[in-house]
Amino acid sequence: MNGSLSTTLSYFAAYILPVVAAISFMIWRKRRAWAYNRAILEDNIKAGLTEPASLHPLIDQNRCIGCGVCVPACPEGNVLGLIDGKVELINPTSCIGHGACRASCPMDAITLVFGTEKRGMDIPHVDETFQTNVPGIYIAGELGGMGLIRNAVSQGRQAAEAIIARGDVRQQSNMLDVVIVGAGPAGITATLIVKQHGLRYVTIEQEAVGGSIAHFPRGKVVMTAPWELPGVGRFNFREVSKEELMQVWGRVEEQAGIKVNHREKMETIQTIDGGFIVKTTKGAYPTKTVLLAIGRRGTPRKLGVPGEEGSPKVVYLLTDPAMYRGKKVLVIGGGNSALEAATSLSEEPGTDVILSHRSDSFSRAAKKNREKLAEAERQGRVKVWLKSGVKEIRPQTVVMDYEGQSFEVPNDIVIVNAGGVLPTPFLKEIGIMVETKYGTV
Repeated sequence: MNGSLSTTLSYFAAYILPVVAAISFMIWRKRRAWAYNRAILEDNIKAGLTEPASLHPLIDQNRCIGCGVCVPACPEGNVLGLIDGKVELINPTSCIGHGACRASCPMDAITLVFGTEKRGMDIPHVDETFQTNVPGIYIAGELGGMGLIRNAVSQGRQAAEAIIARGDVRQQSNMLDVVIVGAGPAGITATLIVKQHGLRYVTIEQEAVGGSIAHFPRGKVVMTAPWELPGVGRFNFREVSKEELMQVWGRVEEQAGIKVNHREKMETIQTIDGGFIVKTTKGAYPTKTVLLAIGRRGTPRKLGVPGEEGSPKVVYLLTDPAMYRGKKVLVIGGGNSALEAATSLSEEPGTDVILSHRSDSFSRAAKKNREKLAEAERQGRVKVWLKSGVKEIRPQTVVMDYEGQSFEVPNDIVIVNAGGVLPTPFLKEIGIMVETKYGTV
């Protein structure tokens, strides 16, 4: 009997205890990870960092099995995390809409949506070919809510292929096959494809090739993912400066032999028999189809305060911080553009920078930009005024409302980075349906 008990105890010690210990360690490590992720989420909620900037995942907790394969699938890292055996969006403001999480989920538990319950996002109606409800007018890229270069390239390709597949292109007529409005990633991709297939096209760009990238501050680092341009090749950037990216687009335009009408702005689109007339600042183009590959910024949003209109010291775009070296600068806004402008300006010798934001947090800004701003503030290079606003702009000063008090602050330049007025009225004017999304597909 004693021998049998001894044998059992020996077996238990040799085999069962290690298994129990291993399982206990795995459970402990899993719960520790859950606690860590929960702390990140709670910190973001307390800081008001809960609003994703654009396209983002909505997780069906009933479908999620907690396998966690979506967590490392995100190229940004630390955006998704497991809490109590289910995946959650723990760093909402770090999500930039890659969509890799949805592709990796084996249970189809992730849907990519626009907007949130608190913040709506205007999205034009398009079908699977990116054609709007107005037959012959297509939308691709940032205007459709997709801000990532790779996504814009993909949409530009699909829209161009749908236009090529139409039965009314490449037929003898006095009309173009397509007018492409915008020479950002979507517009350049579409231009490459329609040129390869012999379509009669005109591509117009109100600024320079590269679209909204041309408006980024000098030295800005662009977060992206690998993409491939038809007939050009694959680009494996993860982080790339504005200058490098602009050089890429310039080389693509030159080497591929595509034609882009620079500094030509679209004014109206009129419907005619068999197509449209696209009127611009330099001409009018009869065309069978139109591809809108423009950005979402539209017209810069103004403050609407006394002294703003017509003031030579108020600008809505920062391209070169060195222009304001040694000046007293007020930057207004709470998104990435405002934070990048403030930190870039603060690196210029002798520049006095105040960043004003009406909210109590920078919930729309990327984590890297928030960290960079915090460091600049810690070093005394930037003064951050949250819950503040401009009451009046005067020639040598600005009148600010800050912490319930009114201040008149010496000032040379006001840079307004308050976003833009989306071209929703224009879209509706030409008949395109626009829906405000509140956390829906």
